[in-house]
Amino acid sequence: MAENTTTTVQEVYAELVARLKEIHDIHSVMGILHWDQEVIMPPGGGDSRAQQLATLAGLSHDKFTSPEIGEWLGQLEAAPESEFNPIELCNIRETRREYDREVKVPRRLVQELAELGSRGHHVWVQAREKNKFNDFAPLLEKMVELKKEWAKCIDPARPAYDVNIDVFERGFTMQRIDPVFERLKAELVPLIAAIQDSDYKPDTSFLQGTFPIAKQKELGQRVIRDMGFNFDNGRVDVSVHPFCGGGDCTDVRITTRYREDNFIESLYAAVHETGHALYEQGRMKDQKALPVSEALTTGVHESQSLFWERMIAQQEAFIERYCGLLAETFPESFRGIDPHTAYEAINVSQPSFIRVEADEVTYPMHVILRYEIERGLFDGSMSVKDLPEIWNDKMEAYLGVRPANDREGVLQDVHWSGGAFGYFPSYTLGAMMACQFYRALEREVPDIRDHVRNGNFQVIKDWLNRNVHSKGKLHDTDTLLTQVTGEPFNPEPFITYLQEKYTAIYRLEGNQARS
Repeated sequence: MAENTTTTVQEVYAELVARLKEIHDIHSVMGILHWDQEVIMPPGGGDSRAQQLATLAGLSHDKFTSPEIGEWLGQLEAAPESEFNPIELCNIRETRREYDREVKVPRRLVQELAELGSRGHHVWVQAREKNKFNDFAPLLEKMVELKKEWAKCIDPARPAYDVNIDVFERGFTMQRIDPVFERLKAELVPLIAAIQDSDYKPDTSFLQGTFPIAKQKELGQRVIRDMGFNFDNGRVDVSVHPFCGGGDCTDVRITTRYREDNFIESLYAAVHETGHALYEQGRMKDQKALPVSEALTTGVHESQSLFWERMIAQQEAFIERYCGLLAETFPESFRGIDPHTAYEAINVSQPSFIRVEADEVTYPMHVILRYEIERGLFDGSMSVKDLPEIWNDKMEAYLGVRPANDREGVLQDVHWSGGAFGYFPSYTLGAMMACQFYRALEREVPDIRDHVRNGNFQVIKDWLNRNVHSKGKLHDTDTLLTQVTGEPFNPEPFITYLQEKYTAIYRLEGNQARS
């Protein structure tokens, strides 16, 4: 009697899931290796680490692009949608999207990008320390060349930069981003100038002094624990560039950095990265190895970090909550400082050279500068060798300051060393989404500021878990925003928020901020 070899669609789906879990495990190991590289790896391990990551990237690529996955997807897509629940449909849809992209890229290019990205981090760190862009320029030129080649493999009909943006912010292209950023420039450049021209300057003298790093660490740990960071599934370390990484939602690792003369930077970097971490820790646990559980886009991820950093931790109610703790932690500086004075000082707006130290008014200009440079590199209108001068000219035009060296200019960010072109727009797109999410939270929880003032952050964390973190990739960005906020992506709440907040802080006339 012949054996029945008919395979059900659920059995095919189970085979796909098993393969995706294997690939997820490889990516988790790569995540730990990336974390190790930036936190504790000895400098001499750079070349070996680059080879290790390239090997793992090749293995992942081979597993994901095998003909079996294409066959399984074909069988699953041929079945009626009624055979699957929304989570299963999402996993099939997202795997198809990624599979179609990966099979177009040769293994050689995947490994070359992984190796160059790992080596690039070490080269960038060394060039930054020596303050020599020319040491980094050859690698950057090669990375741009490879990312153009990669984009051509994916979709030769689309602009290479759009293909790169799509990795981080699906649904957004230069055509959609350009008018948003032009509107921001039109509104923020005059606002920045009005703030600088204002006769009123918040007192920031108490933010200057010596703040022991041990005390900063204690303060940061207290605040992020209050926010709901789960230390059983996470840890906090120090790195050159603060980031959130790790293996998966059960092993989330964040970093900050410390300066004895500036505790605000380390504290708010920790809050920012904890916002990322709460997104990761709030993902669907039973689907953690599958696409449906992943963060929707980089911009949505950034919206969560900026939601906590700006919409929560920079509001006056938050300062009221922690002003006593600040005075207890740094008595020489904070004793006798009232919450409103501290609020104004922490929200002071002043053009600066470093993006990660920028305030929320000037920050978008840092992003727009990088976006315009990346666009120029990919369309050929700018060359790598000219970047220091281009960078400095744009800083002067947008923010009125000119970097004195490469370290405080073109060499300050890690992103290009790993080929993350198209990432920068997500920071400001995410800030805009954060405003939309916060307005929705206020409508649903009208006394939210009282909750913040009382340290009841659980209500915020639960709201975000329910409305954003647990949704994964079930919806596209505009659909998610519409479901949560009542409208798709909209930059106007962000512009209004900045104008109203900083007009009040700096005693500006409304028309002065808008002129």
